[in-house]
Amino acid sequence: MRLDGFNASDFAPSQSYEPIPEGTYKAVITESEEKPTKAGTGSYMQLTVEIIDGQHSGRKLIDRLNLNNPNKVAVDIAQRTLSSICRATGVMTPTDSQELHDKPIMVKVVIRPAQGEYSASNEIKSYMAGESIPAQPATSSKPSWAR
Repeated sequence: MRLDGFNASDFAPSQSYEPIPEGTYKAVITESEEKPTKAGTGSYMQLTVEIIDGQHSGRKLIDRLNLNNPNKVAVDIAQRTLSSICRATGVMTPTDSQELHDKPIMVKVVIRPAQGEYSASNEIKSYMAGESIPAQPATSSKPSWAR
C-alpha cells in the first residue's frame, strides 16, 4: 500500500488503552447510541465519556446502560444509573440522549480486573454533578472537548 501524502504530524498518535488510575475525574458525555444486545433480545445505550481535565484529559471511557432487556435487574440498574446521569447533568426529563452530551460532570472510575481473555479495563461506578468535587489541575488552557 502506498502512503504518498501521509504526514504523521497531521494526526495525534494513538493512545494507550491501559486503564487509568482509579479516582474521580471531570468528564463529559460526547456520544450516545442505541445498540442491540448480543443475544438480540433487547438493546442498550452506549455512552462515550471523555475525561476533560487533568493528566488523563482526552481519554475516552465507554459505559453501557441496559435500558431494554428481559433481565429486570439489569434494567433497574440501568435506570438508576441514567437517573444519576440526569441529576449530574441537570437534565431531569431528557427526550433524547443527546441532551446529556457536553455537560461537565464528575465520574468515579475503578479498574475492572482482567478476566479470561479480557485484560484489565476501566469501569464508571458513579456519576456526580460537575461542581460536587474539585477538578484536577488542567494540563492545557483549553480542554480537548472545547477545542
